[in-house]
Amino acid sequence: MDLGLQGKRALVTAASGGLGYAVAAALAAEGARVALCSRDADRAAAAAERIAEDTGAEVHGFAADVADPASLEALFAAALDELGGLDVLVNNAGGPPPGGFLDLGEAQWTRGFHLTLMSAVRGIRLALPAFEAAGGGRVLTIMSSSVKQALPNLLLSNVYRPALVGLTKSLAIELGPRDVQVVGIAPGRVATERTDELDRAAAARTGRSFDAVRAESIATMPAGRLGDPAEFGRVGAFLCSPAAAYVSGSVVLVDGGSIRAL
Repeated sequence: MDLGLQGKRALVTAASGGLGYAVAAALAAEGARVALCSRDADRAAAAAERIAEDTGAEVHGFAADVADPASLEALFAAALDELGGLDVLVNNAGGPPPGGFLDLGEAQWTRGFHLTLMSAVRGIRLALPAFEAAGGGRVLTIMSSSVKQALPNLLLSNVYRPALVGLTKSLAIELGPRDVQVVGIAPGRVATERTDELDRAAAARTGRSFDAVRAESIATMPAGRLGDPAEFGRVGAFLCSPAAAYVSGSVVLVDGGSIRAL
């Protein structure tokens, strides 16, 4: 199936690894021209080079902290200059710090707000003029299964990620007449560094081994395994594509059937 992404210009934030990298790689494999960022300039450059080598696509890496408004603005200026415009924005950010209510102070709440919610708000705002010039565009925001089911010891994710669903639903209505489709994608447990980090934290918190925590988690999954990042990336690329032109305002779970909520 041709997704219609050949030559499309895409910016993927926080994409030097994990789920952002998976979506950036899938877009490049479909022929999109891709810009990506990481807070670490060397990681961004290495990720861009690796994707370019694997796909033959044009890929650019930039340093940016998506929680910092000035850094995000500089990223958009540089990426749009390199790509000559923008057709697709993929909002991604590193997960907010884990912890329960009694563990989290004002600084963590503020950081989580800017990292998880406002990075997407600001990114979309910065993308809109480029979408207007292109005659339309697509926004994909990477969320979490916490938009459907609260996750233990991830209070900030449970609070801020559902706000991204409200943003997605609202902007699908508001921006639809401008031919801008806004969608979300919510991973379950996928084999990334973030998943390893959370399982190590759970092991330390409960006094169990990492392997025991991981095995208990996998035992609850209908698929019987963690997801492959490439599986997630391919769904993301589809949602960014003209092939999904009538999908807007939706949040697609990529979780192997793990979330029981309707």
